[in-house]
Amino acid sequence: MKLVVATSGASGVNLGLKVLKLLPDGVDKHFIMTKNSETVLDKEMNITSYDNDDISASIASGSFGTDAMLIAPCSMNTLAKIACGISDNLVTRCASVMIKEHKKLILAPREMPFSAIALENMQKLATLGVIIAPPVMAYYSEQQTLDEMENFVIGKWFDLLGLENNLYKRWK
Repeated sequence: MKLVVATSGASGVNLGLKVLKLLPDGVDKHFIMTKNSETVLDKEMNITSYDNDDISASIASGSFGTDAMLIAPCSMNTLAKIACGISDNLVTRCASVMIKEHKKLILAPREMPFSAIALENMQKLATLGVIIAPPVMAYYSEQQTLDEMENFVIGKWFDLLGLENNLYKRWK
């Protein structure tokens, strides 16, 4: 599977980076980080990283063959641009390609409470087949630590991507 993971906004960027660390070895990983997220990039990760200003990067083309894209966290600015078809950077261009190619696009909006405008944008995107999956806890898996809470959220995103995982205790 070819997977693009992007982070937009600085708050919660650790979730996007943790996704990259936990992805199985067989996944072809590509990473985009906005300027606001760059300060936390771990240079040791085995990923191909792109400049968010490079909208001519290979992953911005439908012919590249990306299977899925996850934007975690997804700022309301990025979400609004995607909902309005604005492709002014590599993250939004890749998201636009995912929509036009009918590929899996998962957005993890990070700000709350959600405004009526944000909810309207999410509804519009959901109608187009985009999966809206904010980092929301579920208490049935009995997380005790922040790491376990993050693993729960990431495990749910992996489930949406069709990636087997044992990151959280499942409902019995």
